[in-house]
Amino acid sequence: MNTIETIRYAHPAFGAQTEPLAHRGFVGRMVAMLRSIATQIGRMLERRRGRLALLEMTDEQLKDIGVSRCDAHREGIRSFWE
Repeated sequence: MNTIETIRYAHPAFGAQTEPLAHRGFVGRMVAMLRSIATQIGRMLERRRGRLALLEMTDEQLKDIGVSRCDAHREGIRSFWE
């Protein structure tokens, strides 16, 4: 089973670069790098919350989304960085 991804709203102010990275100064590049790291950490934590939610679902809820208990358990115990 592949990783179950969550649908996210991409706000245009976050992650949208208005100028090439090469034209930014040192501080601009550092800010871009820190924003990228924060975004990645946020995605990992969001993925982990989704996996934990799978473990808490009832058999009926899992059946509604087409996931077996075995698949939900396998996905739920994966590490947050996977």
